[in-house]
Amino acid sequence: MDLTVVAYAVYLLVSIALTVWVARTLSRNGQIFLADVLRGNEKLADAVNHLLVVGLYLVNLGFVALYLRAADAVATARGLVETLSVKLGVVLLVLGVLHLANVYVLSRIRRRGAMEREQLPPVEPQGFTAPAQA
Repeated sequence: MDLTVVAYAVYLLVSIALTVWVARTLSRNGQIFLADVLRGNEKLADAVNHLLVVGLYLVNLGFVALYLRAADAVATARGLVETLSVKLGVVLLVLGVLHLANVYVLSRIRRRGAMEREQLPPVEPQGFTAPAQA
C-alpha cells in the first residue's frame, strides 16, 4: 500500500477526531460563558452554542478537506510522520484561531452589555428635588 494513502487516512481520522473533541469541549465548557454574555437567557445561549459548534465543524472540516493533498508523495515512514505532523499542526492552529476569534467576539459583546448596564441607574428615580436657594 502506498504511504501517501496511509498519510491521507491517518490525517483524516485524526483531524476529524480532533475537530469533534474540540467542538464538544468548547460547547460544554462555553455554555456558562454564553449564558453570561446573553444575560442569563439559557434558551438563546443554547441556540448560539449550537450555531457556533456547527460553524466550527463546517469551517474546520472544510479546511481539512482542502488541505488533504500532499505536495510530494510519501515514500518512507519518516516522510509519513513529517507530513502528518505538519498537516495536523496546521489543523490545530486553525482550530485555535477559530476558538480565539469566537472568544474575542463574545467578550466584546459581553463588555458592551456590561457598559450598557452601568449606564442605567440602579433604581428608578422616585421623585424630583429642587435645587437649594442661596
